[in-house]
Amino acid sequence: MDANVSDPALRALLAQSRAAWQQRTPDYAQRMDDLARLRAGFQQRFEALAQAMSADFGRRSPHESRLADQMTVLHAIDHARRNLRRWMRPRRMWADWPFLPARTEIRVRPLGVVGIIAPWNYPVNLALIPLVEALAAGNHVLLKPSELTPRTGAALAGLIAAVFPPERVTVVQGDAAVGAVFSALPFDHLFFTGSTAVGRKVALAAAAHLTPVTLELGGKSPALVAPGYDLGTAAARIAQGKLLNAGQTCIAPDYVLLPRGTRDGFVAALRGYVARHYPALRDTPDYSSIVSERHYARMVELVAEARAQGAAVVTLPGTEAHDAARRIFAPTLVLAEPGADLRLLREEIFGPVLPLLEYNTLGEALAIIDRNPNPLALYVFDQDRARVERVLDAVPAGGVSVNDTVFHIVQSRLPFGGIGASGMGHYHGHAGFLTFSKQLPVFRQARWSSSAALRPPYGTLADRLLRVLTR
Repeated sequence: MDANVSDPALRALLAQSRAAWQQRTPDYAQRMDDLARLRAGFQQRFEALAQAMSADFGRRSPHESRLADQMTVLHAIDHARRNLRRWMRPRRMWADWPFLPARTEIRVRPLGVVGIIAPWNYPVNLALIPLVEALAAGNHVLLKPSELTPRTGAALAGLIAAVFPPERVTVVQGDAAVGAVFSALPFDHLFFTGSTAVGRKVALAAAAHLTPVTLELGGKSPALVAPGYDLGTAAARIAQGKLLNAGQTCIAPDYVLLPRGTRDGFVAALRGYVARHYPALRDTPDYSSIVSERHYARMVELVAEARAQGAAVVTLPGTEAHDAARRIFAPTLVLAEPGADLRLLREEIFGPVLPLLEYNTLGEALAIIDRNPNPLALYVFDQDRARVERVLDAVPAGGVSVNDTVFHIVQSRLPFGGIGASGMGHYHGHAGFLTFSKQLPVFRQARWSSSAALRPPYGTLADRLLRVLTR
């Protein structure tokens, strides 16, 4: 659909999709076929999608596109197809004992027509994985890609048009104004991935129709390194998660908490990591560009403010690695104090800038984390199980990786989602299937009903039964 699509046109598109869904709700065979054809079409067109992503960014690592966008989508499709029959099966159980011999069951029904708003940072992964789970649940879908990656949006539209009839899945392209109209449509569910600020607007727009929402947002995701943990191992694993997609990842480590006196060693380990893995950073295809001039300028501003307020700034491998013309922002460390009033300690960074803070005690480190809203991700580097448990109990995070970063997001059996300012609701695997489904409770009464003894006029038998039931 064209970028200048109007409100009436979008409402007509939604009505068309809903009418088709009501006429024939996708059954198991249809869902399996939809997912199989999506997989085949996706594989055929992935190189074009990867080229579109690279063109939108200016430079995007082809290997990271295969890892983060191709592998993850294929894994989601295959996991859904392997498990779909079991997910769709009604779950039967006995009723609570006072109501025996009645039985109960939970049936899963599709919601109808759902809207998906995808972001720009992983424009294929974060568009197609929710789509996979919405289709597995038996819904029709309207998909809105980000306007910041228009070439990728066009490539996604071509893929979807080749695989699905428009009343089953349609891609709606357009700018932020189109996105605002899209989020205000009376969907049966609205799924949004993006910033917390925009997420608030999406939730408000959806509230007008009481449309349920899933919000996958972001925030300040800390990496906490415990005393005694090997600094080289921690640095390598934190750097890998931070520099993926040049830090433009919602669950990238946003800042690092280090035991007092270890920061210099950690900086040296990070310097060695960058030297080994990005030996010619400005020229390597393995390091992605910042998506736009506005986002690049924001990185410059964040670092300049920190430097102006006295924080030490370390650019790896050196300041000459920056390339504003190609929006290549080199990995940058900011050595700040925990109490410093810096934007990069308050705002989600979403780029290759990494503040390093030192702490004296675990309680102090937890207090630093607690100053920010609930993080989308928490990373704990520690071999002491009791101490890890203390951190997990203390920090209400959306998800956790212990002794590594980001890999919890690609586990098909783990739900993914935020908490508080980092989001609401979950997806991935069975959790995503349930997000896009209505769990319908069914109570089946037996021929003989024990509840008949509790009908008025109440007498001695009812008194005896109630004494048992209210103990």
